[in-house]
Amino acid sequence: MENIKNLPIDIQTSKLLDWLLDRRHCNLKWQSAVKTVREKINAAIQDMPENEEIKQLLSGSYIHYFHCVRIVEILKGTEVSSKNIFGRYSSQRMKDWQEIVSLYEADNIYLAEVASLLSRNVSYEGPALRKQLAKAQQLQQELSRREVECQSSAADLRERYYAACKQYGITGEHVARELQALVKDLPAVLEEVGKDATKLEELIQLYTAFTNFVCEWSEPVLPMLTFAQKRGNATFYEWRTGKVPIIVERPFVEDAPADTVTEDMIDWGDFGAGTETQAGNFGIAVEDGVDWGISLEPGTEDNGAGAIDWGDSEAAPIEIEIVDAGTDCPEGVARGEDALTILENSQSRSQFIDELMELDVFLTQRMTEMGEEGDVVAMSQFQLAPSVIQRQTQEHIQEMLSEVRDLLVRLTTLRMQHLFMIQASPRYVERVSEVLRQKLKQADILVLKGAKMAEKRREALEEQGMLEPRVDLLAGCTRELQKMIEADISKRYNNRPANLMGVNI
Repeated sequence: MENIKNLPIDIQTSKLLDWLLDRRHCNLKWQSAVKTVREKINAAIQDMPENEEIKQLLSGSYIHYFHCVRIVEILKGTEVSSKNIFGRYSSQRMKDWQEIVSLYEADNIYLAEVASLLSRNVSYEGPALRKQLAKAQQLQQELSRREVECQSSAADLRERYYAACKQYGITGEHVARELQALVKDLPAVLEEVGKDATKLEELIQLYTAFTNFVCEWSEPVLPMLTFAQKRGNATFYEWRTGKVPIIVERPFVEDAPADTVTEDMIDWGDFGAGTETQAGNFGIAVEDGVDWGISLEPGTEDNGAGAIDWGDSEAAPIEIEIVDAGTDCPEGVARGEDALTILENSQSRSQFIDELMELDVFLTQRMTEMGEEGDVVAMSQFQLAPSVIQRQTQEHIQEMLSEVRDLLVRLTTLRMQHLFMIQASPRYVERVSEVLRQKLKQADILVLKGAKMAEKRREALEEQGMLEPRVDLLAGCTRELQKMIEADISKRYNNRPANLMGVNI
């Protein structure tokens, strides 16, 4: 018997109410009785004395039996002056709360109510608050990640912008003006290339002699380089006709409009407007397959806001009449393309570069052949070669190869290619400026989106700050309720220890 008295009573919290009903501690119709008690509680709390502890009890979300018992104890002190000669309270407040306690104790309906309340806290209220808290914490992490992505992508776009500007040879502060300034310096650059081409006389002679010796080639080789070696960067008219023009009428090139785009002129779209779904989409998707490139193809995206305007395709077609060079042009007057230098004219410049590449291949092959030792056949083949071929050394060939490659690099760099295109079409300046501006525009949009993510992250942090006290308060109330129910059940079973299992908030 002694062992049974000390044996603890373990009850699963989720089954507590069923346990009380099965053991006839509570009535199956306890809910209808509780409804009547709740109505009396709502009426009684309308008239309460000024007491700090009572205020704290009434500030809770749900007033149960144990709260009512404590209120009665407090009222015994505040309403002591209302006792009559029989020791009874004449105060209506005391009568109301004593009646509430009596109704609660009838059929132990208070025990069924607090058991239901404890089960609801453990099974529903607690998990719901924990879920909201976890969601706020997860949202902070996600927003923080997206904020970092926006900042990183914006920095990457700006870096790509300045890298592109560096390729063009500009700082990027005023793209159009800087590009036009580079084009103005282009003739001087090409003039220097033309002067350096005059140093190729020995190389041209070597290649001519080698071609004639090996192939008995009778046609002139390297005609463009030969002309440039003698005349430098002369006009295309002189190359075509063999005569120096008396008058050179260079074609008029219209300057592209200055780069005057300011922040106020940037179209930010519907940033920050509309529903939450619209506000979250700022024109750039960060998570799913980000493509930070700029499409240069006309008509992409249905000519949307991100497409570049390549001109009015709907306008009437422009008729261009092509005439032969020199037509209706007086003798000795270089006009149009004839007035351009051979390095400015795309046709002659291409031939100039092709012949330089031809020399590059020739010298590279000669370096390989001269580097082979003990090739008796090769040595015997060149015994009858002209002296200009026999006296060449591998070191001298390497020097000439370096000169050729230097000229090639100076004409074929990405920067020079852009300059030639700018010179050929002023509209190209507008397109380049627009492409570069798109990178900065997207970077600015991402910065604003990052700021929006930071703002939402702060809101999630504030929500977390409000939820944590609620979780702590619920956990405290639940533990207190657990102890009271355990003590009540323990009294019913000769003070055997009662343990409610699974109480976790």
